[in-house]
Amino acid sequence: MSTPFPFTAVVGQDDLRLALLLNAVSPAVGGVLVRGEKGTAKSTAVRALSALLPAVDVVTGCRFSCDPAAPDPACPDGPHEVEASSTRPARMVELPVGASEDRLVGALDIERALSEGVKAFEPGLLADAHRGILYVDEVNLLHDHLVDLLLDAAAMGASYVEREGVSVRHAARFLLVGTMNPEEGELRPQLLDRFGLTVEVAASREPDQRVEVVRRRLAHDDDPAAFVARWADEEAEVRARIVAARALLPSVRLGDGALRQIAATCAAFEVDGMRADIVMARTATALAAWAGRTDVLAEDVRQAALLALPHRRRRNPFDAPGLDEDKLDETLEEFSGSDGGDSDGSDDDPDPDGPGGGGQPPQEGPDDGSPAGDVPAQGEPSEDGQAPAGQSAAEQSPVRAAEPFRTKVLSVPGLGEGAAGRRSRARTEHGRTTGSRRPRGALTKLHLAATVQAAAPHQLARGRSGRGLVVRRDDLRQATREGREGNLVLFVVDASGSMAARQRMSAVKGAVLSLLLDAYQRRDKVGLVTFRGSAAEVALPPTSSVDAAAVRLESLPTGGRTPLSAGLLRAHEVLRVERLRDSARRPLVVVVTDGRATGGPEPVATAGRAARLFAAEGVASVVVDCESGPVRLGLAGQLAGELGGTAVTLDALRADSLAGLVRDVQGTSRRAA
Repeated sequence: MSTPFPFTAVVGQDDLRLALLLNAVSPAVGGVLVRGEKGTAKSTAVRALSALLPAVDVVTGCRFSCDPAAPDPACPDGPHEVEASSTRPARMVELPVGASEDRLVGALDIERALSEGVKAFEPGLLADAHRGILYVDEVNLLHDHLVDLLLDAAAMGASYVEREGVSVRHAARFLLVGTMNPEEGELRPQLLDRFGLTVEVAASREPDQRVEVVRRRLAHDDDPAAFVARWADEEAEVRARIVAARALLPSVRLGDGALRQIAATCAAFEVDGMRADIVMARTATALAAWAGRTDVLAEDVRQAALLALPHRRRRNPFDAPGLDEDKLDETLEEFSGSDGGDSDGSDDDPDPDGPGGGGQPPQEGPDDGSPAGDVPAQGEPSEDGQAPAGQSAAEQSPVRAAEPFRTKVLSVPGLGEGAAGRRSRARTEHGRTTGSRRPRGALTKLHLAATVQAAAPHQLARGRSGRGLVVRRDDLRQATREGREGNLVLFVVDASGSMAARQRMSAVKGAVLSLLLDAYQRRDKVGLVTFRGSAAEVALPPTSSVDAAAVRLESLPTGGRTPLSAGLLRAHEVLRVERLRDSARRPLVVVVTDGRATGGPEPVATAGRAARLFAAEGVASVVVDCESGPVRLGLAGQLAGELGGTAVTLDALRADSLAGLVRDVQGTSRRAA
């Protein structure tokens, strides 16, 4: 087994280390979500934390780590009477992104349950993590059904396994730590809120600090044992400080003044629910205990806000996390004298603008668009892509997207088998039962009626004499279920001069942004292809990071001719490559254009031939018609016909006017097939 890197040897990353230590002092804080670019010691720091946690007393032989002082009365290995106890190090259990449900919650031996009537239960990772750390690397890539199980366990402090009338429950209280790279996609809001604290990490830009990182990493790799020995004293010191802070924690006083500051801060930043207030209170208390104090100061409240609120104040997935520290300081200052102090009416509260900084600076969202006061174009570009007077024909500055709106689902027809999501119908591990089949590999979802039906004719031949049903492996039947899958939504956006009128392009970007929000909620992968001038480019390869697509869209310039065929051919190539990577994920192509094609020989005919490639392969498609004005050529509708898809205007994308679009997409696809 490899020797972990010492926690105290991690260079920099002060907020990350503090957040982890506060959870070690008070597990009730609720865990940590670490967000940041790759190669920033996220996993290294988390794995190193387990070596600092105090050892735990457990009932000897209990697979569920029951505390001898207060054993779980419902423990599957119980009841525990006067049992021998032992002490073991705190565990850090890693949950792989691709883990199965059985591996997470445990598995029942269905065959023994049916034939012998016994509850033969094999504990899963939730049982292993009880009273320890459950670590999920790349937590944003975790499948939705596993997220649901984590949410249930985190909320109830227990894991429940219910299968075919057999029920098992065991305690599952753990410190949840997740790391993620935001470029690969965001977390569901429900799971995001379950993390008590969040930390943004980034690699240092200071050469001296980067040199020290490399020096320590190389020293550890060359001789791990010697490197760990060099840091043994520092590790022991931090471990002792954690133990002392835990002992002091019950004596820490959270007065009315600090509570008012916490409540006022949460109200000022408009966070949802009351969990933020509770987490801030627990964090501020842990900060005081970590500092060796029995009173919570204003600096503790400020630091707690910087750790507990950034991920809770986001109003939509494209908002950058972070806090306005000036607003935070103003709020703390305003309520610093509430009720005359912490609890006893004195007016000697510490300065709320004290040194408790150390938090992550606010992260501002992208703002690449033109300001609202820019002089608009004097007229709409001509069909051949010529820009209005005073603007370059080749390129115009980006415009801001219009306000996004709610859209209805655009689904892919048929029944897929892709990644779990919320868009199109698919065969999944979760959903309504639609039938049964023989299991391929390990049995995961038993179809009880089909199993009994398969076993019943053979009972006499098998010599059944008791109450139990004699079940053989060949009798077992796997339940087939239908749910929803996530798709690859590939946007093909016309950025040519014919789209460059500022009001029109703003509306187009607003529509695409709305569809991106919908894709985020439905757990899709997204890609972005743009075309203008003389060529097309892949502005964003298929990714789960929908907010990355929103950033690219915001900075999209316009101008030039309309190489529609180039855009379609580039999109076709993107789909071809993506099929090799993920053949089960079905695509939905959304072409955003007015349908005009200019540049090159026979541009309209060439675009038609490119479109028919999608129709021949049965790729579901929608054309968002951006044509405006009293005279309309209907070119987008013709393009939709060539694609074998359907056309919809910008206005019809809104939820209140899109009622029949899904039926149209499915009906058109069936007719094309």
